Amino acid sequence: MSCVEYGWDSMTSKDFWRNSKIAVIGGGSWGTVLAHLASKNCQDVRIWVRDEAQARAINATRSNPNYVKELIFNDRVKAFDSYERTFAVGEGGVQAVIWALPSQVCREQAQIAAPFFRGDEILLHATKGIEDGSLKRISEVLEEELPCPRIGVLSGPNLAGEIARGEPAATVVASRFSEVTDAGQAIFASDQFRVYMATDMVGVEWAGTLKNILAIAAGALDALGFGWNSRAMLITRGLAEMVRFGTALGAEQSTFLGLAGMGDLLATCSSPLSRNYRVGARLAKGEKIEDILSSLGATAEGVRTARTVHQFAVKYGIEMPITEGVYHVVSGEVSVQDALKQLMIRPSISEFTKY
Repeated sequence: MSCVEYGWDSMTSKDFWRNSKIAVIGGGSWGTVLAHLASKNCQDVRIWVRDEAQARAINATRSNPNYVKELIFNDRVKAFDSYERTFAVGEGGVQAVIWALPSQVCREQAQIAAPFFRGDEILLHATKGIEDGSLKRISEVLEEELPCPRIGVLSGPNLAGEIARGEPAATVVASRFSEVTDAGQAIFASDQFRVYMATDMVGVEWAGTLKNILAIAAGALDALGFGWNSRAMLITRGLAEMVRFGTALGAEQSTFLGLAGMGDLLATCSSPLSRNYRVGARLAKGEKIEDILSSLGATAEGVRTARTVHQFAVKYGIEMPITEGVYHVVSGEVSVQDALKQLMIRPSISEFTKY
């Protein structure tokens, strides 16, 4: 979708999006922050949430009662628990959809939302995860269930709480379609939030997915009281695993050195704001995974991802020892201490051995 396709030939991309309606699907922390960022550049931003009470509270108080409570929306943001109203059916529809749901509900919700799409919307997803079992990236799930051919992904070192406080941050929008990356910049870019463009969707999606596994390991190391050497070892060798796995599935190696790869890995492995980091820290203190997840209050994508990625890596012979260790820990098979010991006594190899 472009300005020209809508008959607004004289408009720049920014002009077009300034007069547009945007739907944000998902009222969690990241969806909340993305709606706030979009409202700086777009006329009408509509958040879909599951719960009617949450929608009413957002509209009445101008803040999300469940996530990032300190963030105050401007009047351009409205919340709905109805897809029909979120997609402005009868009002000309929306021009872009920002998909910000946990990976495990993406297919189900896409099937429910599909009838409300025209098909010419720009679709950007911001889900850092994969479909459990199938190993499909979220863009693949959405392509199968929604009539929108123009899809992109937004990912990077984007801890929602920091962005909500107005701290400087950057992200990358990747797509095969230039109009999608142009839209991502026009909708989200500001003096607080830089938006870079890329074409390697496979790499950006896998980078955002795989770093969640390593964040669990980072939280565990910190909880054990280890210092910077240990964290540097984890991040460096973890990045090597990300590259091995991602390139085996068609990603470009250079993507893992950018914002979606190394950038996101550094942020997620260093901050207790990361849910996956907190899971690892609590596992290291002896808590059971079931108790951690039930009290977390949000989705920790790395727990499920560790299982699916480990199984695939074993099947296709991709060497991922850290991922294997995290998988055994979250499965309750070994303690953090035992998993770390097994990693440290592995046979020595060349640092840049591919497998």
